[in-house]
Amino acid sequence: MKISVEKTEAAILVEQRQPLVVEEIGLPESLDVGQVLVEIAFSGICGSQLGEIDGVKGVDKYLPHLLGHEGSGKVLGVGPGVSSVSVGDHVVLHWRPGDGIQSKTPTYEWQAKPLNAGFVTTFNRHAVVSENRVTRISKDYPLDLAALFGCAVTTGTGVIENKGNLKMGQSVVVVGAGGVGLSVIQGASLVSAYPIVAVDIFENRIRLAQELGATEGIVSKDASWSLQVKKLIGAQGADLVVDNTGNPEVISQCLELTKPKGKTVLIGVPKQGVKTPVDTLSLHFGKVLVGTHGGDGAPEQDIPRLMALSKLNILDLPKLISTRCELQDINDAIEDMRSGKMTGRCLIAL
Repeated sequence: MKISVEKTEAAILVEQRQPLVVEEIGLPESLDVGQVLVEIAFSGICGSQLGEIDGVKGVDKYLPHLLGHEGSGKVLGVGPGVSSVSVGDHVVLHWRPGDGIQSKTPTYEWQAKPLNAGFVTTFNRHAVVSENRVTRISKDYPLDLAALFGCAVTTGTGVIENKGNLKMGQSVVVVGAGGVGLSVIQGASLVSAYPIVAVDIFENRIRLAQELGATEGIVSKDASWSLQVKKLIGAQGADLVVDNTGNPEVISQCLELTKPKGKTVLIGVPKQGVKTPVDTLSLHFGKVLVGTHGGDGAPEQDIPRLMALSKLNILDLPKLISTRCELQDINDAIEDMRSGKMTGRCLIAL
């Protein structure tokens, strides 16, 4: 199918550890098998994008390329074989694969040269994405809130449901209270965990965490936070400890704070080549240390289910959005995330 939109505006990662470049780009001429053209309404900014910019996983061999994996929008066109969405549908864009075809990745054009993109990107006003990275939603659901289901909400609640297997009355410690951490806290609150301890280096994030379900909050910029946690939960440790930082020292502390038969779940990713010192003895006697891939959920099932909770105000999404900005202001928003000025998610209005 020929694409009706020839050009669009996008934020481009041209060089690691440098600001994004916001300029006009050219779209592919047509949609291939399994591809969907989406007019993006809103995109969240996730810590993963900061990691890509900073080169956390090493040298980026795909530069220049587009970014963003959490968004919402309207379908403008579908390629051959696409059956899960149709033109005019409202959709959530997500990075975890869901129903449908996984297409080849699109190639855009920038400054008369090829511009790379993955299976989904959301820092562009129009995006060609793989069918299995979009999930159809009701047209009466607000598109700004819908964007949060692309990563923050599904990852956070998925950690509680799919990795943590948290039960009523069990204790949880969440280290790092950004957009995903706040969603972990909401998920823990929904299953009546107790206590729910939020830890962060910024006081404003702890205040918001307590509004969203944390029963205790700790603000600390040094290793003393673990001692404060022990005072709250006892020497035996917590049933579930979740790390959002990717900091090796913090990961080691999280494992130590976990009960002998409890679980430590890692959301944050350490920098490439950085080793985490771990005493593995406890792992032989029932303690579990595990990573997670976006909450390990199924978008086509989880998004409608969680969206229903949002409609009933059981899941509070408006509080997760701390800032809204235009695409031209994306670099300022990224710096606000780094500095801690931003508490929850920033939404880019496209």
